[in-house]
Amino acid sequence: MAKKKPGPKRRSGCPLNASVEMLGDRWSLLIIRDMMLRGSKTYKEFLTGFEGIATNILANRLRRLESYGIIATRKDPNDGRKVIYLLTKKGIDLAPVMTEMVLWAAAHEETENPMLVAAMRKDKHGFNEEVRRKWAEKNGGK
Repeated sequence: MAKKKPGPKRRSGCPLNASVEMLGDRWSLLIIRDMMLRGSKTYKEFLTGFEGIATNILANRLRRLESYGIIATRKDPNDGRKVIYLLTKKGIDLAPVMTEMVLWAAAHEETENPMLVAAMRKDKHGFNEEVRRKWAEKNGGK
């Protein structure tokens, strides 16, 4: 088994603390959502999201997600000056967590996107497998 790359220092070794430190702000989760469900992969695409993230916050969250190994970067093959952001295996493994968060919010709050919620409710496992399949296609099965 490959040795894990050491990440930023944590406040404690609690697994929930580790999750919160990596993902505990709304912007990180929304960036992951946009990558997973909308296929966003460029800085410009993230800026055009519904919630209106500020450029400085976006840059910070992208760097943080990369430092934790949740996303990776590569140069755009069409324009070497641009960067493409991709979910890593670690990042796509968040699909079931994100699905549960969506379903929890839809059960307890007034939310939108009833088609997404219905698809998740109908077949959570199938929904998550489809997200993984699309990710694998874009990443050459990696």
